Amino acid sequence: MALKNKLGLEGLAFQYEEERISKRKAKRLYDERVLDTLEAGSYSALQAIHRWLFEDIYDFSGETRTLNIAKGNFRFASALYLPEALQQISAMPQDTFDRILAKYIEMNIAHPFPEGNGRATRIWLDMILKKELGQVIDWSRVDPEEYLSAMERSPVRDTELRLLLKAALTADTENRTVFMHSIDASYRYEGLAHYRTEDV
Repeated sequence: MALKNKLGLEGLAFQYEEERISKRKAKRLYDERVLDTLEAGSYSALQAIHRWLFEDIYDFSGETRTLNIAKGNFRFASALYLPEALQQISAMPQDTFDRILAKYIEMNIAHPFPEGNGRATRIWLDMILKKELGQVIDWSRVDPEEYLSAMERSPVRDTELRLLLKAALTADTENRTVFMHSIDASYRYEGLAHYRTEDV
């Protein structure tokens, strides 16, 4: 079922515009240093990122979903228990790479929004890594198929995902090019590669 959007578009026309608009907002997120104003690791920070990316596209931007959702055979956290789960995830420790990754996996299982979870949560993950470890993931160095496969298995076993993301860490946290290329890579995981973030 297609989600209602503010653009009044459907199909490929909507997909192209959604990508263009939200990538432009992602670029501003970096250039206007919005992330520096948010509390790394909190659910409120993830809400703010989601709202920033998608406020021109969806009415529900930044709002916790009230319906249950699934992807393939995997059902994400029940909407009934989501508020409590999100509080618990926010409170999870984030002082080591392994603990940060555990927090990221739990947020992925929660999947708090009807759409745009992956793109917003990868930015959120990098915010935590930057604050706590002085590093970010260069997502352009993470193979899409390996990443998606590792994410699918991560609720049961996170070893593969941990090794994959650890190998892509960089201390180049203030490099604008790394951020822009990472946004492009993040969107490719969702099958969105019509525009370069730098060009929108």
